[in-house]
Amino acid sequence: MAAGLVGCGAASQGERTPLVAGTGAPVILPGGPGEPGRTASPGEGLGTSEARVTAADVRFAEGMIPHHRQALEMAALVAPRSSSAALRTIGGRITAAQRPEIAAMTSWLESVGRPQAGHGDHTVTLGQMNRLRAARGAVFDELFLTLMIAHHETAMTMAGQELREGTDRTMLAVAQDVLSGQGVEIARMRRLLGG
Repeated sequence: MAAGLVGCGAASQGERTPLVAGTGAPVILPGGPGEPGRTASPGEGLGTSEARVTAADVRFAEGMIPHHRQALEMAALVAPRSSSAALRTIGGRITAAQRPEIAAMTSWLESVGRPQAGHGDHTVTLGQMNRLRAARGAVFDELFLTLMIAHHETAMTMAGQELREGTDRTMLAVAQDVLSGQGVEIARMRRLLGG
């Protein structure tokens, strides 16, 4: 992913996204034959991305950010409510994987002129979240695993739709990461739930 690049203005569906050097990681521009390269200045125009943004790409990012935030909220409940080392490991993995994905999708949305509003449908209802917050020990563990499996399955459905309909390389990469990573986590959680 191009962490040091940001877009400029809103890209319409199918248009190429303008690339502008950001203030993050430096962007090194090659020189001509026999000339040294140079570092782009923040705000410097760098042309356009070869990727074309579609509505599917935007929908995926706008839906996945609040979905991931809910998973982070659930994962934060593990340490104070569960004594299972395996569950603590899963909670840590969820946090470690999804925070950077949120950052990448938020940055990407800003680069295409769509700042994230933070709204979206949640797999886990408010009532289920309240039951999870109130639970402790084995009851918490079982409820967490059941809810997080359903939560991950919804994310995999969203990622699958992005892989079928999206075109932006960054969003396709995030979708592939979600699909592979959460598939592995579902298998681990099912083993814990069944064992």
